[in-house]
Amino acid sequence: MRQPVTRRLQAALATLALAAAAGGIVLTAPEASAAAGSATGYATQNGGTTGGAGGQTVRATTGTAIHAALCGRAAAGTPIVIEVEGTINHGNTSKVSGSSCNTADGVIELKQISNVTIVGVGGGAVFDQIGIHIRESSNIIIQNVTVKNVKKSGSPTSNGGDAIGMESGVRNVWVDHTTLEASGGESEGYDGLFDMKADTRYVTLSYSILRNSGRGGLVGSSESDVSNGFVTYHHNLYENIDSRAPLLRGGVGHMFNNHYVRINSSGINSRAGARAKVENNYFEDSKDVLGTFYTDAAGYWQADGNTLDNVTWSSPGEDNNPAGPAMESTTTVSIPYAYSADAAGCVPDVVSRTAGAGKGLKVSDGNCTVQPPTEPTPGPTDPTPGPTDPTPPGGTNLSIGAGSDGSSKASGTSFGHLRDGDLTTYWSPAGSTGHASIKWDSATAVSSVVIREAAGSAGTIGAWRLRDADAGTVLASGDGAGTISFPRTTLRKITFEIVGSTGSPRIAEFETYAD
Repeated sequence: MRQPVTRRLQAALATLALAAAAGGIVLTAPEASAAAGSATGYATQNGGTTGGAGGQTVRATTGTAIHAALCGRAAAGTPIVIEVEGTINHGNTSKVSGSSCNTADGVIELKQISNVTIVGVGGGAVFDQIGIHIRESSNIIIQNVTVKNVKKSGSPTSNGGDAIGMESGVRNVWVDHTTLEASGGESEGYDGLFDMKADTRYVTLSYSILRNSGRGGLVGSSESDVSNGFVTYHHNLYENIDSRAPLLRGGVGHMFNNHYVRINSSGINSRAGARAKVENNYFEDSKDVLGTFYTDAAGYWQADGNTLDNVTWSSPGEDNNPAGPAMESTTTVSIPYAYSADAAGCVPDVVSRTAGAGKGLKVSDGNCTVQPPTEPTPGPTDPTPGPTDPTPPGGTNLSIGAGSDGSSKASGTSFGHLRDGDLTTYWSPAGSTGHASIKWDSATAVSSVVIREAAGSAGTIGAWRLRDADAGTVLASGDGAGTISFPRTTLRKITFEIVGSTGSPRIAEFETYAD
């Protein structure tokens, strides 16, 4: 017998309808993972950081849709993956109400919630003058997004001027492959790019770019706010930053394999009893990259294996205690998690090829070699990847004579080349990720796809997802080109989404078959 719909379910359905109207599409099949790869560093402690792994997946193209997705969950801790594509700004970010959320206008509000992933997909996700605020929340992943020009004064303002800000009992956050940037310092209306305060712990910032800002970020808002810490920064680029790279008040920070370029006033500022382990970083064209600055409340550091390339130092004074030029350690710091640090000499090259949004989520293996991210093992509810044997199934290639479109394409390539039967022509995304679709005028039954890479391709397809573009559901996911089989589905449009790759992959043919 059909059960009556509860008020909570009615509310959830109404909110999800709002998400669809605002640019979000609910995907009914859970994903294998909330994000590609897995965290290294303090985000692996205290139970680990998995974000929305195992939950429902939602596609959003507006800030309102992001909020609606959060508010549409059964509870504030229900896992969810929010895939974001397009530009999020003040014009499309409004407050949404619900029992599983606490949102606000003009900021992406992750408040009093847990088990959430926000990941940029397709042509990319840009948060333009909109900050991401994490408050009283836990188990959050933010990956493959750009956040730029968030202001605390002037117009418009958002998130107190922080690109990403965390405060008030936040636990277990992994921010990965992001680009965080401003266009000046405090006098131009900007604050920090990556701030933590009021008891925020177990955080990793990895493979990200922080640039063109007066302040990189802080841990602790004052000399008395020392309950924060256990933060890892690795494989990040700090470029054209005046100070706070980071400022660490109390707690423990681990900084390894970062590339610091043009740190103009001071870099890693350990103070108020903080302890920093600083190893195998590359400091270039910078000043006072490590020490205690602008205070007599001393902090401490253990420095090992770093490279200093045109680094200058100020003289010690009452409120300044630079670590250089000798970079001698003043404490020892024990690290509780496993990690592999690249040699400092290769850090500029590795970071240039991996850090930031839109880089294909590439990572280092700890031996100065760049590789695609490791996809987690699919769970029992995940779509089963098809075999990678490129031998086509029987029957007619339904792509011939169909239409095609997709995300931004590389110069000189064409979506039409995906369905012309010619292996010498190809489509390539504008970057290392992107998506392409085959579409028909009427509903067409499809049960398998063959993805053929062009000979001499400049890159290799890594992780991918195959979607029913009509319904938004995931038909299959896996790694590499080849044949993909799935339950027979009737649709008008099917999309192949490249989630990760090496270089710029070239797809010669996107074949579709009914049998």
